Amino acid sequence: MNDQFGTYGDEFQQKSKYIRENLPRHQLDWLKKPNSFKGYPDAIKTIKLPNLEFNKEISFWQVILNRQSTRKFKNEPITISQLSLLLFGITGLTRIFPQVAFRTVPSAGGLYPIEVYPVVNNIENLNQGIYHYDLAKHRLELLKEGDFRLEIAKGCLDQKMAFNSAVDFVWTAIIERSRWKYLQRCYRYIYMDAGHIGQNFYLIAEALGLGACTIGAIYDDEINKLLDIDGTHETAIYVGVIGKKIK
Repeated sequence: MNDQFGTYGDEFQQKSKYIRENLPRHQLDWLKKPNSFKGYPDAIKTIKLPNLEFNKEISFWQVILNRQSTRKFKNEPITISQLSLLLFGITGLTRIFPQVAFRTVPSAGGLYPIEVYPVVNNIENLNQGIYHYDLAKHRLELLKEGDFRLEIAKGCLDQKMAFNSAVDFVWTAIIERSRWKYLQRCYRYIYMDAGHIGQNFYLIAEALGLGACTIGAIYDDEINKLLDIDGTHETAIYVGVIGKKIK
């Protein structure tokens, strides 16, 4: 069944299939392997995140059972320590080797195309603004200072929960990190990677007693413009909102 937007999704699904005896043949040029980390040397400032302190009393299975989407939040701040745990749990470094640095989530080929941009609305002792997570140094890079709640909510199809949240995590993909190895099939893996991050996001939020929801319905280029990314080499693909639950 066709819709007003055509059949490009169906076409991609068919064209990106792996077929026995007809797999792509290309040599990986390791000298041209894209950098696994992005940084902003011209950031307004950098903020070192608090040391990670894990609550050993939290029951993993209770977190699994209690996980759910929350779309309404209290107008109260979360702490920067909670933000630190969220960012680490979403995609923090766990094991570092010469050829690859593993993170808290799986990634096809260990290529990790996803970047994290927290849009801070209401966090204790942290100015409102758009930040980038420098995971190599577990710190924030301030890119734009100010209140961007209205812009991010508009970019999320005018959903109020993105305006009312304590922080909105915008997840982008640097396409070439995956395309370098997987060619056009890379898009399948990029979206899988985003899904892994989204699940970790939900579980960490529940472990911290916070409410969370992910948003896939976005005006891509409005959010790309907000982040000053081109939407081609790097593009927004997913958003996660979080805050204190209304009980």
